[in-house]
Amino acid sequence: MRSERAVTVYRKLVRDRTPEWIEGNGGRARYRVLDPVELVPALVAKLHEEADEVAGADPADRLAELADLREVLSTLTAILGFTEAQVARAADEKRAARGGFAGRIWLEETVG
Repeated sequence: MRSERAVTVYRKLVRDRTPEWIEGNGGRARYRVLDPVELVPALVAKLHEEADEVAGADPADRLAELADLREVLSTLTAILGFTEAQVARAADEKRAARGGFAGRIWLEETVG
């Protein structure tokens, strides 16, 4: 008699070694490599997913979640044809012109 195993559908971008990890733990992973045109939307979706995970993380898990967020952002940066240095420079320029977030300013509303 054949036992039925539960199938979990993900349909999302995962780290390169995830299929290897799944199979090493007795599972079976069905996956494909994205076409270049599919990659940017998948990375943007992953960026949202990881940002949500940072927001919901326990304090002890925040560093790991920030690392995941950074990995996605780093990959997206490269895929879009930028370097980390270019992004850092753009961030510095924006911070100089408009400020950063260290001041903890929460805008309630504007009038007019």
